[in-house]
Amino acid sequence: MPDLTRNAVDVLPEGRLEQQLAEGRSLRVKLGIDPTSADIHLGHTVVLEKLREFQAAGHTVVLIIGDFTARVGDPSGRSAARPLPSAEEIEANAATYQEQAFKVLDRERTEVRRNSEWLRMEPEALLGLLARTTVARLLERDDFQRRLAANQPIAALELLYPLLQGYDSVAIESDVELGGTDQKFNLLLAREVQRAYGVEPQSILTTPILPGIDGVQKMSKSLGNYVGVTDAPEEMYGKLMRVPDEAMPTYYELLLDEPLDPAVPPRDAKRAMARALAARYHGDEAAAGAEERFDALHVRHELPDEIEDFAFAPNGGAVHLPALLADAFGISRSEARRLLSQSGVKLDGEALGEDALDLPAERLDGAVIQLGKRRLKRLRRR
Repeated sequence: MPDLTRNAVDVLPEGRLEQQLAEGRSLRVKLGIDPTSADIHLGHTVVLEKLREFQAAGHTVVLIIGDFTARVGDPSGRSAARPLPSAEEIEANAATYQEQAFKVLDRERTEVRRNSEWLRMEPEALLGLLARTTVARLLERDDFQRRLAANQPIAALELLYPLLQGYDSVAIESDVELGGTDQKFNLLLAREVQRAYGVEPQSILTTPILPGIDGVQKMSKSLGNYVGVTDAPEEMYGKLMRVPDEAMPTYYELLLDEPLDPAVPPRDAKRAMARALAARYHGDEAAAGAEERFDALHVRHELPDEIEDFAFAPNGGAVHLPALLADAFGISRSEARRLLSQSGVKLDGEALGEDALDLPAERLDGAVIQLGKRRLKRLRRR
């Protein structure tokens, strides 16, 4: 039998999961994901891969799309209340989350549920749920303690979140719940909620948090340090090549399920990782193409064969470059000026300085402007 606890951080209560596995029955293994953004990223796949291991061992995976709890907002790891998406955004994200999760999970062996099925409850039922715990118990979580110490507000809605997530475990009769280490409080409270409703409490298993490509903070779309599972292969490969060397052992363990060989030069190990992950989500041919494009741009410094055109209209005979960059690449003018001051903008391969604020239209027409390492546009005069 495979070791389903390998790479886990917490497996609680101690010995309980081992007892459940020894019973020889198919366990109901739960994971809840709130569709608060449009894409699943590689950080999500750490726990999804663990779910897949349970599937391979013959257990039933219950993937809960938190279309109701997304309207409340999970306070886990937050220093302030989470901005809530609209109902339309939640619905769109829920559909894409489900499809993207099946890039890891076996579709035929996954039970998908939306928690709006049971959380749209009558007031009497909601009051009954609220009666299952105390405010003091909810305020024990570290996130809330830090906010209280800093005199930062805690919304009453945030206090409700772990109770609702706990009721998910009651509704689907969860035997085991998985989540990142930032979910530990919620997962343990779900045991108390189950017990209060006369349901056998689940065991819990937490997985490590994958750092973003900055190597520092948790991978997050809001922080811009993420790699989406639906990113184009070239984008995925390029982002992964930016992972700091010191984060590579974690990436190998959590994403490739193998140790990093210290004898392999860091750049070679990074290329192997980027190629393997691009191949996992896009196929070997696409991964090879992504690596070739990366080498063309960043090793041989060649321009790609196809570059998107951007039409500009000069004001007289000159073009204000920060305004052009803002329109062409969707950034602010202040960000454009910052990039110019840092030599982060090139025109036909030549770095432009902070004084290059206004350029003749004739110089720009037909030229390739490059922002950073991977963003290029060919300029065309209207």
